[in-house]
Amino acid sequence: MKRFYFPFFPVKKSPLYGSFLPFLIPVSFDRYLYNNYVIIRVRNGHQYAPRRIKYKKAHKGRISVPTGMSIKGTTIIYGEFGMRLKDQGVRFTAKQLQTAEMMIKKAIKPVKGAKIYTRISTNIPVCVKGNETRMGKGKGSFDHWAARVPVGRVVFEIGGGSISSEVAMEALRKAGYKLPGKWEIIKRDMPGRIGLDYAPRNTLPNEEDA
Repeated sequence: MKRFYFPFFPVKKSPLYGSFLPFLIPVSFDRYLYNNYVIIRVRNGHQYAPRRIKYKKAHKGRISVPTGMSIKGTTIIYGEFGMRLKDQGVRFTAKQLQTAEMMIKKAIKPVKGAKIYTRISTNIPVCVKGNETRMGKGKGSFDHWAARVPVGRVVFEIGGGSISSEVAMEALRKAGYKLPGKWEIIKRDMPGRIGLDYAPRNTLPNEEDA
């Protein structure tokens, strides 16, 4: 299905094309091309869908393997407790991430002031083809959003209010059952990870490493 915009004024490819973009009224489209970026605005879309992407389709790709000495994304920044991947990298969908978040929200709902922080985003578009479809004819159509999570990455954090360690750990434990891979529950004072190993104790978390 093709998508288009109905403009107030005739819009042509000219140096003034960008100035007419605010006047474009969406009729049945939810994307347009601007500065070589496909800006997608999803109506009633998934809450984890990215705000903008450059390409609407992507390769499956491989999960990155941390080989340097950086602990970026492996420490707690916002909350007091977190859930971190401790084995090999995994892929999961936006629906799986949403289900895990709902489990945490349900567990911490009685605690006043408790908050949940999501540290990753599902920015990989996954395309599929129907069953018994011949090879070729281009890539399949968009199906859902997914994320690649390398080893040691913190996915969820819990903090705020007077939440106890028992409630927070139980909520994160239930969320871990909804996601693939093996997870560990960490506290703010725990060191980061460098691949499969823990970082030295003298390596302190920094807000720039979020």
